[in-house]
Amino acid sequence: MKRILKVLSPAVVLGLLACAGTASAQDWAKAALNKSPRHGEYVTIGEPGGRKLQAFVVYPEVKDKAPVVVLIHEIFGESDWFKEMADEIAGAGYIVVAPDLLSGYGPAPAAATDTSMAGMSGEDHMHMGGGAPGSAFVPAMPGGTAAFGDQSAVTKAVSSLPNEGVLTDLDAAADYGKKLPAASGKLYVAGFCWGGGKSFLYATHRKDLSAAFVFYGPPPAAEAMKNITAPVYGFYAGNDARISATVPQTQIDMKAAGKTYDPVVYNGAGHGFMRAGEAPDASAPNTAARTEGFQRLVKLLGGLRQ
Repeated sequence: MKRILKVLSPAVVLGLLACAGTASAQDWAKAALNKSPRHGEYVTIGEPGGRKLQAFVVYPEVKDKAPVVVLIHEIFGESDWFKEMADEIAGAGYIVVAPDLLSGYGPAPAAATDTSMAGMSGEDHMHMGGGAPGSAFVPAMPGGTAAFGDQSAVTKAVSSLPNEGVLTDLDAAADYGKKLPAASGKLYVAGFCWGGGKSFLYATHRKDLSAAFVFYGPPPAAEAMKNITAPVYGFYAGNDARISATVPQTQIDMKAAGKTYDPVVYNGAGHGFMRAGEAPDASAPNTAARTEGFQRLVKLLGGLRQ
């Protein structure tokens, strides 16, 4: 069966732009985020090499220390929906660290302001810094996702990010999350579309993961699967052969490597159903897959912790 990862050609990169169709205006996601009672903050995470990674961090309203979920965005970058999704997972009882992997890659310094990670409002709801020493939010120069002029520029930039740099950023986000006073020490990773593939890839790299959640993303190279130490759970769309057709071979490869891989395919749903199923014009299959997918995610994380 044809594998779709490896080194992506320009033609394949263009195909990735079809992730969930189009990432149109997400006022509905922004509105839901603004209504959240949870504490969300924007932080800047300093990496050993000097890179400044911006991230959106959301805390659950729970009395005990909570596991950390590193959340990886779609090819559409740090969108309003992505931050709303982070907030919803936090609402189930988990600390969510959602890095903007385009931090500092914006096209022009003039475009980078403190709105580069906008999406929340209300002084009692949005706080800058406070997560850990040295974590105060500092606008990137140039900016991240929001510094790009249009969505096509974002998708092109995300698709060109090298795996080595992505893994380094994810390590920084994971290390930051695990050191938070409210963190329990348990670590998960989840991603969507492009980020789903990176979630699977991260499982081949990070040894202290409790689980990896892959939402309609491609698998890593078979030879890398031997390095996986955590169970991998897949969430796929029935009407998405570009990705879902890789599942049978991935099952074979993961079994041969002696690893746990548990995929579920939601019949009738299309690629990107976690976002598309929440939109005002969502189809019934996408809405059902979105609901069932989120319920499965929370159950696998350990259930609601409110």
